Amino acid sequence: MILLELFWSFFQIGLFSFGGGYAALPLIEQQVTRMHSWLTVVEFTDLVTISGMTPGPIAINAATFVGIRIAGIPGALAATFGCVLPSVCVVSLLAFLYFRYRDQRLMQAGLAGLRPAVVALIASAGVTICRTAFTAEQGSFFSLFGVDGVAVLLFLAAFLLLRWKKPNPILVMLGTGVVGGAAYLLL
Repeated sequence: MILLELFWSFFQIGLFSFGGGYAALPLIEQQVTRMHSWLTVVEFTDLVTISGMTPGPIAINAATFVGIRIAGIPGALAATFGCVLPSVCVVSLLAFLYFRYRDQRLMQAGLAGLRPAVVALIASAGVTICRTAFTAEQGSFFSLFGVDGVAVLLFLAAFLLLRWKKPNPILVMLGTGVVGGAAYLLL
């Protein structure tokens, strides 16, 4: 039964997550933290972090992670297959329709209409992740009004570096991991 639940949950995520992996995050959060309570919000944030820094699409990485956590290898296979199946079907159909009707005004208008919704989904996921990532633990040394100052400073430094200097994102992740690890150990 749990394998079917994993498959169905990630099938829905795969079917309705337009705009890529980050746009799927609110759907994944709803399924795994609120509907099924498979993960806590903190575990979900860790899942997003791990899924974002490992190779491959974030939604598929998340499906595999949740599946293996809930039901081992069979759970990982069920969740991952559920996540991938709708995309394979929808992309095949859309590729056919796009190449056949790409010059039609209706096709162009439909694509333009989807863009704002995709941006809203990504922004919603970002707000949820920021809220969790910036919340300080009780008794944290470097916190103000319940906000984790180290996390905020690391976020701002990484954001500014990525926006203006355009370094390799892997180096930014490694750097913030080292600096953050040292800061949390020393503070």
